[in-house]
Parts: sequence; structure tokens; C-alpha cells
Amino acid sequence: MKWFQQNRAFGMLLIGFAICALLTGALLYWRWSAGNDARRGFTEMVAERYRLGSLDPFPNDANYRKVQGYLERYSAALDKFKGQLKSEVAPAPPLAPNEFQSRLRQATIAMADRARLNNVKLPDRFQLGFDEFTRTMPDTPVTPLLGQELSQIQMLINILLDAKVDSVTSFHRAPISEEHKGSPTPTPSPAPGQRIAATKPGSTPAPTLIQRNVVDVSFKASPSAARKVINEITASTGQFFIIRTLYVHNEKDKGPPRERATVPTPPPSPQASPGQPSPGGALNFIVGNEHIEVSATIEMLRFSF
Repeated sequence: MKWFQQNRAFGMLLIGFAICALLTGALLYWRWSAGNDARRGFTEMVAERYRLGSLDPFPNDANYRKVQGYLERYSAALDKFKGQLKSEVAPAPPLAPNEFQSRLRQATIAMADRARLNNVKLPDRFQLGFDEFTRTMPDTPVTPLLGQELSQIQMLINILLDAKVDSVTSFHRAPISEEHKGSPTPTPSPAPGQRIAATKPGSTPAPTLIQRNVVDVSFKASPSAARKVINEITASTGQFFIIRTLYVHNEKDKGPPRERATVPTPPPSPQASPGQPSPGGALNFIVGNEHIEVSATIEMLRFSF
């Protein structure tokens, strides 16, 4: 005790050193314990991984039966949905080439009579886009698809005629890919910065589940008739139609001129009561009476599943 009193500074240094040594030892022991726990956890995880890797992943009988029930219900729902989709598409009846020509002739005559009844003007020599098949018969394998497309176009033209548009100015049908199987298809040149995916030799291309028949149609009509046509095309229940592009052009490019002429006010009638309004002139609508020209690219879907 006398030594500590005589060497107080040295004693305090020894006490501080001892406290630091104890703290350092406690910290080292804590980190050593944490390292052992982490090493033990890592060893257990590695052992569990090897154990799971060596197990047979096949489920037990109860889970296997449950999964099979899910798959059967999913397959039944998918088949039902496919059937509903096919019922919303015009059928492709088996037709011979001469039968298709006869059906095309009958459809053209019926369409002309319907247009005459609704006072709709059609293009000259309008053959529903099948002009080449009025002179030559199509190939036998592609005839059912052409008959299906003819039914689709009939539905589309009937929507225009029933809406009583002013006129159908143009109609173009894009040939389907099966029409010219024998002719070589030109390879499109890639756009700048575009890559063409190379097809491996011997690889089977993926089947196309949805195919499109494309038509370009232009017609003139009043705004109300054009709205009716667009609404009936999008809400059609007999065929899936998709309006891919739509252009609307007003026949009047400029607005009506501003009229500054004053309208003379008629003298009040002596028999008119004070609360009765005086008769005015007829209303002159400055907008809403013009007609529009609509050009649209319409896709008609057909399913191949």
C-alpha cells in the first residue's frame, strides 16, 4: 500500500494496463466463440446440402395424386378455353376449288344487293379482295383457308353496309402465306441496327398458334356511322377482329368562317304575353355536319390449335 502511495502514477498505469488486458481477452474470447458458431453453422449447412442432394426428389403418393388432379383440372380448363376461342372464329369448311369460286360469286352478288338496298357505293368490280380467284381456281390445300377468310370478310363488309356508310373507297386483302407455297419468298433486308436470328439446320420451327388475315379498308361516312362501325367491329361475337391502325380524315380541313353579319330582331307581337319567348330563327350548326374518311388496317384472327 505504501508502494502504491509512493508510486501513484506507475500504479495507475499498471491498473489501466490490467483493465485493457482483461477487455482485450474478453473481446478475443467473444470473437472466437462467434467464429466457432459460424464454422459450426457452415458445416451443418454443407452437410444438409449433401444430404438433400442425395435424396430421391420423387414426391410421396398423396402429393403425387394431388399434383395429378391439378394437372387434369388445368388441362380441362385449357381445352374448354380453346373451344370457346374456336367458336368465336369463322369456320373453315372443306371446299373444292370450283365450290370456292361459286361461293365467291354468290357472296359478291349478295353483297352488291345489300349495298344497293342500304344506298352504299362500292368500288368498281369489287370482288371482296379475291380478284385473282375470279379468273383462276385456287390450289386445293389452301381452299378451306380461303373459304374461312371469305366468311370473315363478309362479316366485316356487312358491318359497313348495315351501318349505312356513304361509300367504301378502297379494299385490299393481304394474301395469306399458304397461297403461294411453291413460289420462293424473298428474304427481307435487315434494317440498320437490326439482327436476323439464324435458324439452326435441322431444327423444327415452333408452331404458330395464332395466325392473322389482314385487310386494309377505307370508307366515307358520317361520324355517327363511323362510330357504329368501329364499335361493332371491336364487339363482334362471330369473329375476332383487331383494328391495328386507324386514320380519320375530316372532309373539311378548315373551320367555319366567323360570321359578323347581324341578324335583325323581329318586332314583338302585340298578342304575345310578357313571359312567352319570342320565336327565333332556325339553328345553324357550324360543326358536326361534315363527313369523315376512315382508313383502317384490320386483322382477322384464326387459331391453329
